Amino acid sequence: MGGTASEAAVGAAWSALRGLPHHTLAQLFAADPARHETLTRRIAWPIVPGSDAEAGMLIDFSKTHLSDEALTAFEALAEAAGFAAKREALFGGGIVNVTEGRAATHGALRGSGTPAQVEEAEGLLARMGMLVEAIHEGALGAIKHCIAIGIGGSALGPALAIDALTRDLALVDVHVVSNIDGLALEQAFAACDPETTLIAVASKTFTTIETMTNAASALKWLADNGVEDPGGRVVALTAAPEKAVEWGVDETRVLPFPESVGGRYSLFSSIGFPIALAIGMDEFQEMLAGAKAVDDHFRETEGRANAPLLAAFCDQYYSRLRGCQTRAVFAYDERLALLPDYLQQLEMESNGKSVKVDGSPVDGPTAAVTWGGVGTDGQHAVFQLLHQGTHLIPVDFLVSIAPGDELDPAHHRILLMNCLAQGAALMAGKTSDDPARAYAGDRPSTTFLLDDCDAVTLGALIAFHEQRTFANAVLMGINPFDQFGVELGKAIAKQIESGEGEFDPSTKALMAAAGLG
Repeated sequence: MGGTASEAAVGAAWSALRGLPHHTLAQLFAADPARHETLTRRIAWPIVPGSDAEAGMLIDFSKTHLSDEALTAFEALAEAAGFAAKREALFGGGIVNVTEGRAATHGALRGSGTPAQVEEAEGLLARMGMLVEAIHEGALGAIKHCIAIGIGGSALGPALAIDALTRDLALVDVHVVSNIDGLALEQAFAACDPETTLIAVASKTFTTIETMTNAASALKWLADNGVEDPGGRVVALTAAPEKAVEWGVDETRVLPFPESVGGRYSLFSSIGFPIALAIGMDEFQEMLAGAKAVDDHFRETEGRANAPLLAAFCDQYYSRLRGCQTRAVFAYDERLALLPDYLQQLEMESNGKSVKVDGSPVDGPTAAVTWGGVGTDGQHAVFQLLHQGTHLIPVDFLVSIAPGDELDPAHHRILLMNCLAQGAALMAGKTSDDPARAYAGDRPSTTFLLDDCDAVTLGALIAFHEQRTFANAVLMGINPFDQFGVELGKAIAKQIESGEGEFDPSTKALMAAAGLG
């Protein structure tokens, strides 16, 4: 990510952090009765552009173990690591992906970038909007279904947004398919009428084997079911438009996005076409506005007042100073059920590295293992380990003040009560003469209290975690924008397919048993 941060200053900052005492949460609250106010951040946006009425999200970090001394030391670490300069390079089009010699321009997709980058992004968005509008108006026939084919960042973001925002109504019924397992594609086929189905193929390179194999099978399904021009039902979403045209997609139905936008950061590019198709361009623009609100906060706010940076301080505290290997994310909202899946790729593919930007080994753990689920389901499954297990696991709770249903308000009241109770219980614990009924307490959590779970809030949540991931990378001195770790397995799979290459005895035996020998 570039920069000339002093390694000595970074080392001194980490030494200072490691030398700090660890206080319990009870001690921290006793020492600072106003701790909740001190460690709560709110990011807000106008309900209607230009109005004074606001909506937003409140993030309560007070139930983490960050002391004032630790925050001061982390601010010194951020300064030593060159955080401000690297943040400006991110938004200013600098080469922040140093291993591939690229900028990372996903911020420009929602208006946070250089004027040239923003202008390019707006042009591509307008092109996407025209196609979405044309499809809604029947230019490609009566389109009622869409099978969106991709994998990784080309699928996880659209799946999250569509699941979250179409619970009440979808303009087009979208099914996201990522797995090469044919059962996934067959399930989508069963839910769609080929006469009214569009195929969206999302691949940055337009060569991803899982995606292109699924796309070919989808075209065959259309042809086998009497669709006269299957190719005329395909929209391509890619950073390699020439590859899509070579594959047979008409250039009018190719929606490009910049090469400098990484797959897991591409939700707001044309990769979001299936989202816009399902919810409409106005709602998609709301997602962009929410993301822009977080970008503005992240870019303009310094030190511990900066919410994504403060979240990164928490992450580094628990992974590097307390030895926590995982971080749990539990959304008390069915609409955010896929958020943990999305964050797994964003955080673990970005920051699951073992070398720094200069190629030297990292001197501590990098990305935690992100996992989670939905409340209240998790309370009756994995929360036993959180409360009484031997692992210390920081937890993020997310809940919306506004309900997503129209049932008896008791449903949402119970949901809210349970979410807030879990954070309180993890912190307080409970003593008992019976060891099996004792809770140690002093277990950390962060609560995201959302005014609502709508398009603008979802955009804000996604941008928050993108910037949190970047801030963590800066503090660790690593590059969050490459992902070479995914390549080796792909290369070996190709060797197995071709019958070339030498394999270990175990793999040879498994190949023979599976009929691949």
